[in-house]
Amino acid sequence: MVQFSVNATRLDPYKNFKFRVKWDGRPVAGISKVGALKRTTEVVEHREGGDPSTVLKSPGQSKYEPITLERGVTHDIGFEQWANKVWNFQSGLGSEVSLRDFRKDIIIEMYNEAGQLAIAYKVYRCWVSEYQALPELDASANAIAIQTMTLQHEGWERDYAVTEPTEPTFTEPAA
Repeated sequence: MVQFSVNATRLDPYKNFKFRVKWDGRPVAGISKVGALKRTTEVVEHREGGDPSTVLKSPGQSKYEPITLERGVTHDIGFEQWANKVWNFQSGLGSEVSLRDFRKDIIIEMYNEAGQLAIAYKVYRCWVSEYQALPELDASANAIAIQTMTLQHEGWERDYAVTEPTEPTFTEPAA
């Protein structure tokens, strides 16, 4: 079976370290880690009274796991602004939540080693359920300060308009 239709000689699957997250049509600065896209479909078991002890199984409701985004702390306020649309502490009674625009669709893109867009997923109706502005601070540590955001959403699908790119071939320069 051929795993790559355009680049038939490619044997290696894509790596997990070349990616980009977009919302509002723009890449989000500094994201270093994206949680897995995971869907679980419940199993509905049923059995007819006259059947032997065999339980029949069929699919039930599907649930999508939250996605966690991580990035180093910078002066970009995009994470905080979105988190504040769900709950803004000092906004005043009746305007703590921005009901009009607290949800966003996001796009998660994977790139091949040459930096070509290879796979993309659309994640729908995301909203921030957890936001960590600062990590635990430690004067004895030697680490990057990471902020995290957990997104609840209503499902995802692969963007089939993004197709396998033709990977470039590099040749040695003439001597």
